[in-house]
Amino acid sequence: MRIRYSAEKDGKPVKKAMVYTQDEHGIDWSALDPKAVYIVERLQANGYETYIVGGAVRDLILGKSPKDFDIVSAACPTRIKKLFRNARIIGHRFRLVHVRFGDQIFEVSTFRSLKDGLTSNTFGTIEEDVLRRDFTLNALFYDPLKQLVVDYVGGLPDIRKKRIRPIIPLKTIFSDDPVRMIRALKYAATTGFTLPLGLRWQIQRQAPLLGNISPSRLTEELFKIIHSSAAAQIVEKLLAFGVYAFLQPHAAHLMKQQADFRIRYLARLQRISQEGFQPAPGEALAALLQDYLEGCTPWDSDLPDQYKNTFMAARRFVLPMNPPRMELDQAIRLLYKAHGISIKKPRLSEWGRRSGYGSLGTGVEQPKLPAGDAPASKHPQGPSRKRRSPTERDHGMP
Repeated sequence: MRIRYSAEKDGKPVKKAMVYTQDEHGIDWSALDPKAVYIVERLQANGYETYIVGGAVRDLILGKSPKDFDIVSAACPTRIKKLFRNARIIGHRFRLVHVRFGDQIFEVSTFRSLKDGLTSNTFGTIEEDVLRRDFTLNALFYDPLKQLVVDYVGGLPDIRKKRIRPIIPLKTIFSDDPVRMIRALKYAATTGFTLPLGLRWQIQRQAPLLGNISPSRLTEELFKIIHSSAAAQIVEKLLAFGVYAFLQPHAAHLMKQQADFRIRYLARLQRISQEGFQPAPGEALAALLQDYLEGCTPWDSDLPDQYKNTFMAARRFVLPMNPPRMELDQAIRLLYKAHGISIKKPRLSEWGRRSGYGSLGTGVEQPKLPAGDAPASKHPQGPSRKRRSPTERDHGMP
């Protein structure tokens, strides 16, 4: 194990980070994506400090196969783009670079500064960037060429001790970004790590802050959950902390009132997240909808009108989640197919023009929640709301 030092203003060296060798961190180099290594190698060859960062490093240390490889560099976005012809700059508040290889996209960000606080979007140093990240297990930097892990915040010992420890102070970590509550519980469910008492208490106390999060951002988080390999476990953890009511209030209410609905709902999520199972397009979303629609859809009624009503009922049931029309359409057609009904793809674009897409007078019974069960949102809901770019998420984690 090595120690990384930096100089203070008076010139005295101060310990900044622990640096772990391959024998100490145990990452299997063969588990890396060669394209991610190539990006790091090219940036380093041009003089820019560059690492694989975040959840990918955590998963590699745990012996898992990362789903994504995020990269962080001292290079600014315009310089990164010049080095990769297959790259484009995205984002407005904080610019990032997507480097594309076929259907695969690698996100490359620039170190962020603390100059204007934890929410600033100015470029900075690695020492500042690490303090912008959420939890220590997601704040490790891995150099695949030297096979070294750089740890500024004690993340590797926390992984060894199986604990989730925040980097940002407890009094501000969730008020700055309430979505971190969802992520903390997701990590606890997928790793089996423990949440400290203070962190658990703060999540339960500040869960209502999620009512202020935009539907597009909640949609992004829920899609990550239902397409993960531990969807049922994550939802159970969110339910236990009262957080799922802010992602899926109708479903959370029904699970609270009906034990059999809860069992079926979680069982369907468990099935689609089985290792090696590849859900068809729309199938993960169909798992959220099936039990509700089974109870309110007359499958043998006049198909054109009923299909439209079913679509609208499904849209309202998953609020504040706002899935793409096409994916919701695919999910509903799968449910019709399960009843032996094959239907042509509806012309969804005409529905809004003909009947007013925002007024959902479907004739299908909608879930009614008692006061307090479904948190009110300050954001307008509706299918036409533009989805926020995934690049505007908090990049302190995958």
